[in-house]
Amino acid sequence: MSRLLVIDGNSIINRAFYGIMGNKMLMTADGTYTNAVYGFLAILFKILDDLDPEYMAIAFDLKAPTQRHKLYEGYKATRKGMPDELASQIPILKNILKAMNITIIEKEGYEADDILGTLSKKGEESNLQVTILSGDRDTFQLITPNISVRIPRTKGGKTETEDYTVEKINEVYNLQPKDLIEVKGLMGDTSDNIPGIPGVGEKTALSLVKKYGTIENLYETIEKGEDDLKGALRKKVVDNKELAFLSKQLGTINKEVPLEIEIEDITRKEWNKDEVLELFKELRFQRFIERFNLEEGNNQSKNLEDIFQMQWLEEKSNLWEEIKEQKKMYYNISLEKDTNFDTISKKKVCKFSIYSKEKNTVYELKKQHMQQLPKELKAIFEDTSIEKISYAQKEDYVVLKEMGIEAKNMAFDVKIAAYLLNSTSNQYSIEELAIHYLNLNFDAYLKQIGKEEQNQMSLFAEQNEETISEENALKVYCIYKLKEKLTQELEEIEAWNLFKNIEMPLVEVLAQMQYTGIYLDKEELMKYGKELQQEMHNLEQEIYELCGETFNINSPKQLGEVLFEKIGLPVYKKKKTGYSTDVDTLEKLKNHHPSIEKILEYRQVSKLNSTFVEGMIPYINERTKRVHSNFHQTVTTTGRISSTEPNMQNIPTRMEIGKPLRKVFKPKDGYIFLDADYSQIELRIFAHISQDEEMIKAFNQGEDIHAQAASKVFNVPLEEVSSSLRSKAKAVNFGIVYGISDYGLAEQIGVSKKEAKQYIEQYLEKYSGIKKYMEEIPELAKEKGYVETLFKRRRYIPELSSNNYMVRQFGVRAAMNTPIQGTAADIMKIAMLNVYKELREKKLDANLVLQVHDELLIEVKIEEKEEASAILKKCMENVIKLSIPLEVEVKAGYSWQEAK
Repeated sequence: MSRLLVIDGNSIINRAFYGIMGNKMLMTADGTYTNAVYGFLAILFKILDDLDPEYMAIAFDLKAPTQRHKLYEGYKATRKGMPDELASQIPILKNILKAMNITIIEKEGYEADDILGTLSKKGEESNLQVTILSGDRDTFQLITPNISVRIPRTKGGKTETEDYTVEKINEVYNLQPKDLIEVKGLMGDTSDNIPGIPGVGEKTALSLVKKYGTIENLYETIEKGEDDLKGALRKKVVDNKELAFLSKQLGTINKEVPLEIEIEDITRKEWNKDEVLELFKELRFQRFIERFNLEEGNNQSKNLEDIFQMQWLEEKSNLWEEIKEQKKMYYNISLEKDTNFDTISKKKVCKFSIYSKEKNTVYELKKQHMQQLPKELKAIFEDTSIEKISYAQKEDYVVLKEMGIEAKNMAFDVKIAAYLLNSTSNQYSIEELAIHYLNLNFDAYLKQIGKEEQNQMSLFAEQNEETISEENALKVYCIYKLKEKLTQELEEIEAWNLFKNIEMPLVEVLAQMQYTGIYLDKEELMKYGKELQQEMHNLEQEIYELCGETFNINSPKQLGEVLFEKIGLPVYKKKKTGYSTDVDTLEKLKNHHPSIEKILEYRQVSKLNSTFVEGMIPYINERTKRVHSNFHQTVTTTGRISSTEPNMQNIPTRMEIGKPLRKVFKPKDGYIFLDADYSQIELRIFAHISQDEEMIKAFNQGEDIHAQAASKVFNVPLEEVSSSLRSKAKAVNFGIVYGISDYGLAEQIGVSKKEAKQYIEQYLEKYSGIKKYMEEIPELAKEKGYVETLFKRRRYIPELSSNNYMVRQFGVRAAMNTPIQGTAADIMKIAMLNVYKELREKKLDANLVLQVHDELLIEVKIEEKEEASAILKKCMENVIKLSIPLEVEVKAGYSWQEAK
């Protein structure tokens, strides 16, 4: 029997949208959301594979009111509108479906369900087996022996389905499908705002339908006095007869929609492959392109042998001469965890491959060479005239240095290049970059080859010997291909200089910082930990005394019971698991009970101990006694460097109790720390970019910028500005940079929202250049789609085009802040490069050991302190000539705390 497939378009795309949201929704480089389209197509292709229908159509709702809206004004009145991020994808999906020659049916005045019902009936009358694909269980009423409903579930990109037939409905509900119309009439539907009989739920509705069959029969029986309903239930049913009949009418799918279409009109047709291919390319749906072989000469039909050859790297290979001649080496190192705790990188080489452009061959080292690389490789890595092109080169640098190789001219890192092209993406793996930029799918190739074929493809492997890694070979080949593509795109957006002159040289600097590390006095850290533990104990006793009993303060459940049930504090938020005791809730309760202040303090001390004392100890290297933090270039959207394992940029400085943490970081014997900090760098950049005359004047005259702001905003003479007013003005100054709202400012400085709004308005009135910048930059960003720093670092901001207010406001803040914070990040990076270069040129015994936001820390021999201090100040202050000078303060000390 031939099959008809009818699809509920709105229902399926809605399911796909929420099924593939994840932490970060799929989108193209220009900010077009694609997750719902991708998910819809994944579901569609799966059901087409399963059923291979001869006839097919997809029904969509229109925005116009339907017959049901005219019948009942409240119909769907409580339903939330479709998110803008989803609504924007429906036109994209429809374009794809049209290119696939799939019939789309919409009818004003009717819902998609009605179209599904009408088509299903037509299909059944034409002796077809009909499948309805929908996530809406209302369609169950349409099920007959020849009509079934398939419900999809999408999670993490994977689709599962469940089929509902007459037998399945009977098994689940003990009813026939058509009986479900009666159930809905009695119980209603909150999602569609169908009233039903108030107080009648699903259980009661099912029992009534099983007993009386239809709503008509129920009321006929009541009128005859032959029913056995009693008490409150009988009263509800009798009093709400009209609602029951109305709800049944609203819930009944119309199977007689006047469609000007016949079954033969929805016969499946061949796709317009060229159109589909262009759309898939635009949306970067490479997996679908390969799956359906849409590209002529598509590489999916090829084996790896068709792209390149593979060969073991022999000791006497002429590859070394080729590399020296071409002055380029395309390589890839695969690293794995090293169980040797003495290593700085905690990683070791497990695969090493090199691509030869001349021979179109990937060469791989054998296992016996992994821990002691051939002397030819050492010579090449240390040759400054040979460019090294690879992926995640900072990791390579550290591992190679531990192997006695000082890598030079690490010229091209495809991960960093991809990051500069789109810093808002987190998809920088070689596999993802290959899909996006090369239309090449790793999984498809490796799956196609299969294990047996992979073994055969190790051309020079002997029997019972190790085999060449096709995956690593493919990676190094992609590195070669990506280099050309990414270079072209960097040049197109004028970011090549940023990449070549700032980001790539910085790889060596950050690698050296990680390798050098910073000494941590473990004994002093443990001593500080004991002080924190004693403080925690003291706070515990105070909390128990104030609350009148002992309990587990770290248990939200026990804490909630004590605060809200026993003490009787007002409940602001309650979750399924109990009372909320998060920071926001406790902050609101501060004035209600003296224990709250102590509980908040206890949490701060507890976090300090667990995160920065107990959490720091595992990172102390057993051999060097130093902490070797991992600095990253491709994490933040603004270009700031980040730090992990441990996060040295997260060590608290504002809390008095947290400041001693810096005391445990010390220089080695005979050395001293120099700490250089930019003074108000972001405000200085803000003044330059906005060209605000008042702010530029204040900086150039050496005025206190926060006192000046306080004088202007609060209308008091400069000499009469109090510390309190200056503090408020400081919050406004920095808040403006970050696009703070009146609510945010009010919370921060402890005033009313009205006062905060007044402060912001007065500030912008006095600083007209800043006001102009804040008004113009979001509009410019929306027009271009991105903002840039002074050094051409680009950040795309698709959020500015959203119809969602909160999303759009995030975009506005990002547009205002990125040029400022991003330029500050660029300046710091250039400063680091200049300091690093000059320390080496002067042959000083000094090393950069930390970079935290606007601060640089170097460890220098005591005798060379003054010269190193002058270098620090000069290199940091002379990065760029702005409308106002950059100022740097340098301090010295025998601990980080003392230097800071």
